[in-house]
Amino acid sequence: MNTIALVAVSLVALGGMSTSAQQPGAVGAPAGQQRQRPAPDPRSMGGGDCRENPYNCNDVVNPLPATNTVWLEEMTWIDVRDALKAGKTNIIISTGGMEPNGPWLVTGKHNYVLHTNCEAIARKMGNALCAPIIKLVPEGGIEPKTGHMTSPGTMTMREETFRAVLTDAAESLQAHGFKNVIFIGDSGGNQNGQKAVAEALTAKWAGKALALHIPEYYDYASVSKYMQGNGIAEGKSDNMHDDPIITLNMFIDDP
Repeated sequence: MNTIALVAVSLVALGGMSTSAQQPGAVGAPAGQQRQRPAPDPRSMGGGDCRENPYNCNDVVNPLPATNTVWLEEMTWIDVRDALKAGKTNIIISTGGMEPNGPWLVTGKHNYVLHTNCEAIARKMGNALCAPIIKLVPEGGIEPKTGHMTSPGTMTMREETFRAVLTDAAESLQAHGFKNVIFIGDSGGNQNGQKAVAEALTAKWAGKALALHIPEYYDYASVSKYMQGNGIAEGKSDNMHDDPIITLNMFIDDP
């Protein structure tokens, strides 16, 4: 038998095996019957079946000590569940950026600042958590390069993509029981998108929850006045995209 004939015979055999395996009443099941999957346990979590391991059950007792972090990504799902039950129903979504910041401030400046500020705000509130920082935001066009995209290291995002990310993040959190989704942005280009998404979601949720944009977070005039009141006055501008306030923020996060 030549090679082509052997291949043909093999394919026919495989096809027959596949057909017989799919027929009702195949090996392992009585004739005329199909094996039925048991109904899912309503207590099962996304990570597995409650019947197979108690830690897959949504009512399991947390086996770990209470966590001290306010960052959602540093918590287990059980930590988040327990935090919500304890009244931590405010969640902060912060947006940073990747852009040029002078010769001594890194491109991720805004993200370092937010790592300090979001935690400080959440702890001050006492009933809030921080979602993961959204580190990419609109920074300019790609072709042709505009805005901050003229500087190496900058990463941008289309405005419609930015708003879609904010929307999906907020709706995910609201679905889990967060009642106030709070947007703060660490640069000017973040503000309009946050405001538009917050207004749209608040209308959509119709009283079930609120999406709130806080423009006062990005208010440099108030910050400068506060710093001057504490004896830290800015000198003459060097006309670069940096300032001592930002540097001090970054020192807190990473000395």
